[in-house]
Amino acid sequence: MKNLTKFLAATALTCAAATAASADKWDMPLAYSATNFHSENAAQFAACVTEKTGGATEIVTHPSGSLFAGNDIKRAVQTGQAPIGERLISAHENENPLFGVDSIPFLATSFDDHEKLWEVAGPKIAEVLADQNLVYLYSVAWPPQGLYFKKPIESVADMKGIKFRSYSTATARMAELTGMLPVQVEAAELSQALATGVAESFISSGATGYDRKVWEHLTHFYEVDAWLPRNIIFANKDAWDALDDAGKAAMTDCAAEAKTRGLQMSKDYTQFTLNGLKEGGMEVGRAGDALVDELKAIGETMTAEWLENAGDEGKAIVDAYKAMQ
Repeated sequence: MKNLTKFLAATALTCAAATAASADKWDMPLAYSATNFHSENAAQFAACVTEKTGGATEIVTHPSGSLFAGNDIKRAVQTGQAPIGERLISAHENENPLFGVDSIPFLATSFDDHEKLWEVAGPKIAEVLADQNLVYLYSVAWPPQGLYFKKPIESVADMKGIKFRSYSTATARMAELTGMLPVQVEAAELSQALATGVAESFISSGATGYDRKVWEHLTHFYEVDAWLPRNIIFANKDAWDALDDAGKAAMTDCAAEAKTRGLQMSKDYTQFTLNGLKEGGMEVGRAGDALVDELKAIGETMTAEWLENAGDEGKAIVDAYKAMQ
């Protein structure tokens, strides 16, 4: 009887262990707040995967940089510290110029144009990520980028000396060419940076400003539609390879849904957040023609620099995109 009891206990433990092993939990770090549309979309993607796999793969999102800071997410997924994550890909342009293709100033300034650009660039980006032990799942563009200030700005000369929050090679270069002072600040740290004077201005969509209630520190938002940067969701290749065919199919299906849903969310969020900035007390409107012309001239310099850094592959992407216009 004692032996039988021990056998049954051991069997129960083995079954419990097998059940725990079959439920694979994937922690998913996100850089933006839980209420940001990218994070909400990622949460729906996670729920989709969990449901379609019957809980065999459970994805749990961790917004606001709570698991890994924004600039650490890509490396964490590459090295297997996290099996999946989301990252603003242009923040890694220093690794490969192609990662900055979505931030070429005034190349693709609308959702429709940006999707055409990504139709050409997306597969190339996926190849680069694959070489870095990452599997591309889906991506979603932010709304068009505008400029935030705490005073009226009518020309580039008015920007000189302003501390400008940068999040990528392109934003840092824009700061330099306008005479502003680039300060690297992650989205999760933006409110504190503005409150303490570490940053006094930045370029982003209305979404970031709305999420961070920047009207508490800034007064003006100028619509310039400089570019539409893109968030990419990728998985660690080893974690991906460990999935069975059903798990991979579920992940792929949910990613396709998230891509389509995310684009619509971004479009819907654009005017909603601009209205929110106005309701918060900010002056919101199109930048003056003189300022736009000066910014476009700076954009031409940045475009030439990007093409030189990206070489033939970058030129081929831009040429193919322009041929679609």
